[in-house]
Amino acid sequence: MKRVERAEILDYVTYEERRDSIRKAALAAKEPRRIHLGDDITILFENRDTVRYQVQEMVRVERLVKESEIQHELDTYNELLGDEGQLGCTLLIEIDDKEVRDVKLKQWLDLPENIYLRLEDGKKVYATFDPRQKGEDRLSSVQFLKLDTKGCVPVAAGVDVEGVRAETELSEFQRQALAEDLGRAAARGHT
Repeated sequence: MKRVERAEILDYVTYEERRDSIRKAALAAKEPRRIHLGDDITILFENRDTVRYQVQEMVRVERLVKESEIQHELDTYNELLGDEGQLGCTLLIEIDDKEVRDVKLKQWLDLPENIYLRLEDGKKVYATFDPRQKGEDRLSSVQFLKLDTKGCVPVAAGVDVEGVRAETELSEFQRQALAEDLGRAAARGHT
């Protein structure tokens, strides 16, 4: 997936003026890319629109004007995008109760590598992640993953780790969004 470039990022004053419409478009882009796996786990597939929005928000909140700082945000958030044939996503562990969350983040240390996408042929493609995101005895509640589908559009997303086994079939709307992210014209019939 083509990375977001510096020329696409507005200064924070101009962005503030256009924020409502940009935010609305970004939320619309996120809608079909948000997949719930059971009660506590969500994966949000990232694309150029979601990454550009995140960078714009950082520029706005931090009031960034130095080119090096803006480029740092671009470099950081562009890492969320998958390479050719891959889908990049943010894994969110959403447990409101702090005590329960702390226990689960210790129990689910191997959660990131047990997130998968199921392809039409039934094959499961498991996530890869940057090991710097994981502590020795505790997982962060936000992880960044990549899944190499070799350009195939998944039909389901799932998790298979002790205490959490869930799989969600993807709707045609979701499959079409991921097909677009993979550079495919349509979600049907891709191998």
